[in-house]
Amino acid sequence: MIHNLIPCIYLLNGKAVTGFGQKNLFSDGDPKKLAAFYSDNGADRLLIFDFSKSDDEHDAAIDCIREICSASRIPVSTAGNIKRLEDVKKLLYAGCSEAVLNGSKQSNIELLAEASARFGKDRLAVSLSDYSEYAPARESIEAYANTIILLDGDASPFRGQTSLHLVLHSSESGIDAAADLLKGEAVSGLTGYFMSRTDISLTELKAALADRGLRMNIMTSSLPFSEFKTNEAGLIPCIVQDYRTDEVLMMAWMNRESFEKTLLTGRMTYFSRSRQSLWTKGETSGHFQYVKSLSVDCDRDTLLAKVSQVGAACHTGNRSCFYTELASSDSRYTNPYHVFENVMNIILDRREHPKEGSYTNYLFDKGIDKILKKVGEENTEIIIAAKNPNPEEIKYEISDYLYHLMVLMADKGISWEDITEELARR
Repeated sequence: MIHNLIPCIYLLNGKAVTGFGQKNLFSDGDPKKLAAFYSDNGADRLLIFDFSKSDDEHDAAIDCIREICSASRIPVSTAGNIKRLEDVKKLLYAGCSEAVLNGSKQSNIELLAEASARFGKDRLAVSLSDYSEYAPARESIEAYANTIILLDGDASPFRGQTSLHLVLHSSESGIDAAADLLKGEAVSGLTGYFMSRTDISLTELKAALADRGLRMNIMTSSLPFSEFKTNEAGLIPCIVQDYRTDEVLMMAWMNRESFEKTLLTGRMTYFSRSRQSLWTKGETSGHFQYVKSLSVDCDRDTLLAKVSQVGAACHTGNRSCFYTELASSDSRYTNPYHVFENVMNIILDRREHPKEGSYTNYLFDKGIDKILKKVGEENTEIIIAAKNPNPEEIKYEISDYLYHLMVLMADKGISWEDITEELARR
């Protein structure tokens, strides 16, 4: 069993906090900052507790949850204020991978079957205080849920009793306590105060727990550094790309020590030939590069790193070091994502800087009803074209539809990144 470390985010008064009374680097309550921080610092998933008391607070919490899910690059589970099937639907549609029902309430145990039939058991979890709440509802929980979150209870009675993932919410602190809790036969994950601290690296904590014999979700290389072809100084070049867009960001050198530190910390670390020392990207600028994957080429003499880049990769402040174009050949064939982004940028520019005679500006001026009418018309044109044998016609109509769809997206403030992230979550 691979063990997961799961920070908690608590929603209070429409804001996100990491815990009560602990050191918090994000006291402004920005949910996106918290989600991105945990995603990039070794968390395996996130657990949100919605403590809202009023309808207005709950609406604000749903907005927070949506922002957390949009910024998170790991799965998100949410507990609190789930009473009806509609509440489960709201959380899953907000981007959560899992809705956590309070298993101490019989009404929620009954809701499990209905929610499982609608959304699948892999999207559902139950929270329990102890084994006494599990025993009478065991049949339903095992049939209709995927995970049990045990709230500071004793996990030992669950050994041999459940086939589900058992996540223990604990107030214990320290590596020793974490190791002892995870060594329990039934426990597959750990959450709570210690996992939620923002002044520790969960990546390093997982490495320390792995050293104690626990199976953790950590990055390891399938090949030792000795298998790579380095230069006479023991260095190998590393090309760095944005993991979402494949944009080439920079090139730097790595030696054995920097390669191993990169795996250990999850942050790209290189060897500086001028200073003759290791350097972690972002140590002074804050523009860290969080590792998503490492590959080696066929000759094993060049590495490729795909990263989550914070800020600019180049010391000049440019996103990429490769911003100086030397020569180019016009081509209409390019990355499909870039085509969508380029067209969207033109549409957004027309909205901000109207151009006389622009059809795009005509649509914006006429308003949402006209935009929706055109989207509907173009959708119908696709259906008609699909009945005809000429594939060129349907390509033309789909392109027309996508353009009008992008005008609608621009009007509603939706980006292609929003759409691709939603598709990736699904």
